[in-house]
Amino acid sequence: MPIHGRALLALACAAALTACSSAPAAEEPKPAPTTTTTTPPPTTTTPKSLVDGLAGMPPVSDPHNVYADAGPNMVLGALKQDKPLVYVPHSGSGDVWVIDPATFQVVAKYPAGVELQHVVPSFDMRTLYATDDQGDHLLPFDPRTGQPGKQIPVVDPYNMYFTPDGKFAISVAERLRKLVWYDPATWKQQDETAVPDCAGVDHADFSPDGRTAVFTCEFAGRVAVIDIASHKLLRMIDMPQRHTVMGPQDIKLAPDGSAYYIADSDANGLWVLDGAATKVQRFIPTGGGAHGLYLSRDAKQLYVTNRHEGSVSVLDSYTGAEQAKWRIPGGGSPDMGNVTADGSQLWLSGRYDRTVYVLSTKDGSLLRKIPVGNQPHGLCVWPQPGRYSLGHTGITR
Repeated sequence: MPIHGRALLALACAAALTACSSAPAAEEPKPAPTTTTTTPPPTTTTPKSLVDGLAGMPPVSDPHNVYADAGPNMVLGALKQDKPLVYVPHSGSGDVWVIDPATFQVVAKYPAGVELQHVVPSFDMRTLYATDDQGDHLLPFDPRTGQPGKQIPVVDPYNMYFTPDGKFAISVAERLRKLVWYDPATWKQQDETAVPDCAGVDHADFSPDGRTAVFTCEFAGRVAVIDIASHKLLRMIDMPQRHTVMGPQDIKLAPDGSAYYIADSDANGLWVLDGAATKVQRFIPTGGGAHGLYLSRDAKQLYVTNRHEGSVSVLDSYTGAEQAKWRIPGGGSPDMGNVTADGSQLWLSGRYDRTVYVLSTKDGSLLRKIPVGNQPHGLCVWPQPGRYSLGHTGITR
């Protein structure tokens, strides 16, 4: 599971914009592959023992739902004093706007850099980092006050993740085709993992045992599987149809660890990778420009933002079966965001519309459209439930 506002990438087939480009593709979204089916196969079992997890990772309390500790209102005591705010980074205007979710009003605007991509909660959820890939830095925010701090130099942080043991922050250096590993306490660089065959590396999720991560390669039509302990590239896995303009983008682990869902904008749906991250099992059509993936607060539903179509598909998070489709009145470009702590609202940036959408998770009705700046991207809803954060806009477990 992006627009980066950077120079055209030289690809073999043609110059290609990132999935987070500042404007939608000129051509109409491609139809879903004709060989796909919406009939889900039986759910497979979790591929690895959760007992033998990554050393130092908090234990999994429920193997059937790795998100069980991030349920409705399960906010850590230390976070209950944080200001409820929504942080909106803008790739086009290089700033972060802050919205009060109680009034839906913009309450602050902070110049933050050159090309802001995501606002990422730290592993311990005590700091929020706005990532600036063109400016090569992070801008930290104190969630207790909502105020920004001093910039932190980091190499090409298009996106950022934290290892499940909390030892490393991973800068997803999309432009440089590598992962850069940092000590999150000192921000001193510790290691690099080159992924030269993963053009457009941008989004990731982690296995239930925390031992591996799967990173999407938007401009290569594949994913990269990384060993967390050694920082080594284990293997590359091609999608059955390799889209290299707006290909694999956001990715989300099924609650029971049986599969990874991979949004492919050009395919207009999701590829389903097996839980062991070895092969693609099937395809689920959702809608034009499938892009962002978010779980309901009880983790029973998966919300898929169809950015070119202006809709959100609601799937069963265990089987992938479609349950509903919510269309934004008047259309739109739903991109990145998250669900509120109580699970009642889904907040999404409108990437091409200078808008933030607030949807009811009860029925998908549009509660509010909030005008914002140029190219709103990976907005962060705060606070979030959970024991720790794996990064992005708030993947908590």
